[in-house]
Amino acid sequence: MSESVVPVNLADKLSQFSELWSQKKVAVLNDYEVKLAKLKGEFVWHSHEDTDELFLVISGRLTIQLRDTDVVLEPGELFVVPRGVEHCPVADEETAIMLFEPAGTLNTGDAGGPMTRPPETIS
Repeated sequence: MSESVVPVNLADKLSQFSELWSQKKVAVLNDYEVKLAKLKGEFVWHSHEDTDELFLVISGRLTIQLRDTDVVLEPGELFVVPRGVEHCPVADEETAIMLFEPAGTLNTGDAGGPMTRPPETIS
């Protein structure tokens, strides 16, 4: 069976890694990457000037801090951070998420720094 007709099993993909804050590319949709990540703790404040960013919580609980409010996401909920909006993801417990972003989007956006990592592809 060709790769294009094999479904992506999210539980299987999530079981293949344990690193926190390390995005794993599991699919490509046009010019967008579909990525999984496991989060715990606080990330860095950053923004993406040229693109919106979609967060979908698979398990756990994610708080997306914005400068004027917090958005709390439970499993099955998603939130789109509009382009240019500064945000900081925080997970008090280990949380699994899916991200949809244009290919080449840096995880730390305009902030850079030691947490900047390109996504790794997992098969």
